[in-house]
Amino acid sequence: MNTLEPRAALVATMRRLHTRGWAEGTGGNFSVVSSREPLRLLMAPSGVDKGLVEADALIEVDEGGQVLSGGGRASAEFLLHLAFVRARGAGAVLHTHSVTATVLSLAALDAGSIHIGGLEMLKGLSGVTTHEHHEYIPVLPNTQDMGACAEMVAATLAAWPTAHAVLLAGHGLYTWGVDLAEAERHTQILEFLLEVCWRQRLLGSGR
Repeated sequence: MNTLEPRAALVATMRRLHTRGWAEGTGGNFSVVSSREPLRLLMAPSGVDKGLVEADALIEVDEGGQVLSGGGRASAEFLLHLAFVRARGAGAVLHTHSVTATVLSLAALDAGSIHIGGLEMLKGLSGVTTHEHHEYIPVLPNTQDMGACAEMVAATLAAWPTAHAVLLAGHGLYTWGVDLAEAERHTQILEFLLEVCWRQRLLGSGR
């Protein structure tokens, strides 16, 4: 993982993503697994500007959503983070709200996924060794019922075992990694790939 202490590392990641315009205002939520047994997540509290959060403001949450340390409350989307951790063994989960991901997620909802292939940057994704790789990003309908959404995410991850991300329509991108460094790299790579996909569609050459 990042050589920084986990709290400092998570705050640094959030600030970088905020600076890129991928987590404006109170948008986005980000977590790092702080313990496997029992399962606990380190997160930013809900409803705060993720670019301004200090390390001592982070909360630690158990798998029931109870805040064990820190002030504030856990995001309702905490259940989605749990789904990614359980299904993929993720050590960190990052959820961004970029304009590109939001627009493409709405455009691709009926198709159910976004296909990206033929790009060298695909090799930045874990396990990918060639630009000839075909990456499919599932696109799911958004809902305020986080329990139902978490079940939908879990089923999707089982059906798409090679996916590196999931999009919620009109909402944004979820990525993960074995640790925070990999999760942040995946976010950077996937946001780049989605930007290319959008521009290809504007030029009439995208699928």
